Amino acid sequence: MSRALNANRSVLPNQNKRRNPHPVSQAKAETSSQTQTRTFLLGALVVLGIAGLAQMARAQDSDEIIKSHGYSWYGDLTYQAEIESMPFVNADAPQGGTVSIGRSGTFDSLNPYSRKGRAGGISSILYDQLLEYNADTDGEYYGVLAHTVEYPKSKDWVIFYMRPEAKFADGTPVTAHDVLFSHKLFLEQGLPSYSEAVSKRIPNVEVLDDHTIKFYFSPDYSRRGMIETAGATTVFSKAWFEADPENRRLDEPRLEVAMGSGPYELESYEVNRNITYKLRDDYWAKDLPSKVGYYNYEEILLEYFGDEVARFEGFKGGVYTMRVEGDPDLWVNGYDFPAVEEGTVVKEAVPNGSPPDAVGFVFNLNRPQFADKNVRKAVGLLYNFEWTNESLLNGLYSPRYSFSQGTVIEANGLPEGPELEFLKSLGDVVPEHIFTTPVEEMHVSSASRQLDRRNRRTAEALLDEAGWPVGDDGIRRNAAGETLEIEFLLPTNISDTVRAVQDTYAQNLQTAGIDATVTRVDPSEYTLRRRDKDFDMIYSSRYSAFTGTGAGLQQMYATPESDTNVFNIGGLANETVDAILQASFLAETQEEENMAMRALDRVLRDEYFIVPYGYIAETWFAYFDMYRHPDTLPTFATGYLDLWWIDPDAEAALKASGDLR
Repeated sequence: MSRALNANRSVLPNQNKRRNPHPVSQAKAETSSQTQTRTFLLGALVVLGIAGLAQMARAQDSDEIIKSHGYSWYGDLTYQAEIESMPFVNADAPQGGTVSIGRSGTFDSLNPYSRKGRAGGISSILYDQLLEYNADTDGEYYGVLAHTVEYPKSKDWVIFYMRPEAKFADGTPVTAHDVLFSHKLFLEQGLPSYSEAVSKRIPNVEVLDDHTIKFYFSPDYSRRGMIETAGATTVFSKAWFEADPENRRLDEPRLEVAMGSGPYELESYEVNRNITYKLRDDYWAKDLPSKVGYYNYEEILLEYFGDEVARFEGFKGGVYTMRVEGDPDLWVNGYDFPAVEEGTVVKEAVPNGSPPDAVGFVFNLNRPQFADKNVRKAVGLLYNFEWTNESLLNGLYSPRYSFSQGTVIEANGLPEGPELEFLKSLGDVVPEHIFTTPVEEMHVSSASRQLDRRNRRTAEALLDEAGWPVGDDGIRRNAAGETLEIEFLLPTNISDTVRAVQDTYAQNLQTAGIDATVTRVDPSEYTLRRRDKDFDMIYSSRYSAFTGTGAGLQQMYATPESDTNVFNIGGLANETVDAILQASFLAETQEEENMAMRALDRVLRDEYFIVPYGYIAETWFAYFDMYRHPDTLPTFATGYLDLWWIDPDAEAALKASGDLR
């Protein structure tokens, strides 16, 4: 899904999946003495106090003012303001028709910003932001509600000059007062982890006039992610909320959508059955260069099903017409029904340019049985990726071992050159074994047996060493007599393949004396327990890969500022990670940033807080043969909801043949 349609909200929701389009070679990075010297100084800043020294450095540059149609940390933008349309769109794409998508599970709310309830899908398409991430570039943001961004080189503040033509769906203008109201609403009623982080970093916001707003940033924090965070604020209609403040709250579930200025508006819904969004005829931004070729469907329809089996049967029966397939067994063996054989439904694998996200089994690090890293390593060794891939995943997955896999910042071997100097400069917060032990790779298992005997022996030795020996009953207990228990939490609407993987993994753990169970709960309870960290281990894709630093990355991997953080779901708290992230914010060049991120990848892999599931390097689509997309899609998005379109002739032919309802 395009980042424009991403409903997940973090301090910096779009920073975490950046890829450098002009990566510096490893050889160049390792031979730059100037970079090594500055690297040491960056580490010293961590030790001596980042905020104060960084503030002194910023003061020297504070007089230079930058004005632009977009923003990136290093100031370079790929696309100029005069561009007619983005190169990855079809500017002449026909508009019309309905794209219908299947969802499994339930919904009881249309408010995605509340911790309560289970919200319906893609409601973020109703809203605009001041700035929007460009899915084909590395960390670049372009104006939507804002036509100009102004800030000093020090980035102590930012001014957004807004487009006076922007209108909400009811025809009223979008003003700076709406932006300020929305910002305050997220601080007062939004997710606590968001409001806690942002309120510290953005202490003051000032409306300069009806279409100009200024955000001030705290001197106690790095400027990394500040302007993007301010620009990414979802903008609501102040008048809409104030018309009924008692019932229209951000922190409560409701079946009434807040007034937005985005390309679609809510058309209709039936709870737990469907949601329909309709394209606005009067969408104010449709002719902006950054929006030409976008939003080509007249309607977006979400059809809900009780579980994955019912959802797939619904697609076979033509209840919905576009499917993103995530089950490798279905992808290989399930698409043998008549519509596929006759060519009515086509399958397409679309390349994905992002490094693979950290999908896997996440430890709840707040659980005492996982306090010893040897326990986590042992549990990981008992997952047999090779057997799982061949037996359950049709051999379609590749092993994932890095948080930046396949990029210039993926850590390899022992730390060397600038990375080594950087890690040394951080002092005692870096464990000695980081310098002397090659970076952790995903272990290799035998594909011929569900449980690899060699890895089992190694895992059992680690568990013995950690104080969890096997008793006469074959169960491991510690000195206090407590059983080594692991409960895997799964939602009932997850695919049969993931269930099978989880079940066989639990069997491997049981063979080694661990009391492993798999608990399946309905999607609403699963969501609540995940947010409340009420689990031992959980299958998750919520940790993002990264190729660059940013505030969103800090929120996901740094020590949580409170128990309410819903982005760092495992509760990772590591002082080395914290120090690396803080130092990375002070990078002055892409080379320096790459070096810090390589160190971060190394240290995260050393923590063993996720057992990697594996990944596929493409996105699988199955759809009725009327959908089309640009020949070249953006690097970091497939764009199937906002860049694809319906071929009217193909649609008419499907209807004439009776294949399309």
